[in-house]
Amino acid sequence: MGDDEEEYHGSATLVAGGVEAEVEAHLAGRFDPLVGAYRWVGRVSADPAADAAYRSGDTRVLLRTPGGHEGAGTLTETNVWGGYRVVGTGAPPFAVPEVALDED
Repeated sequence: MGDDEEEYHGSATLVAGGVEAEVEAHLAGRFDPLVGAYRWVGRVSADPAADAAYRSGDTRVLLRTPGGHEGAGTLTETNVWGGYRVVGTGAPPFAVPEVALDED
């Protein structure tokens, strides 16, 4: 992913179609000044719950990672590994460093 992006690679809980599933996730994100919000993108491993939600057209998901971080996203397409590409805007499902503001 990009040099200025925060990344997460590890286990996650995917909530899709009202069903929770444990998946592997590789995610990255950054603040997008054009949108004025944090944008994140990545992929999640294949899972029957994600498959069923995607096939039904209900592509909205919630991803949770260890540490209590969660973010709402959308499954956008399948990938060559049988998993899904996921995108979100707003709070990401992983920790991001806090930015210290200079108070001059």
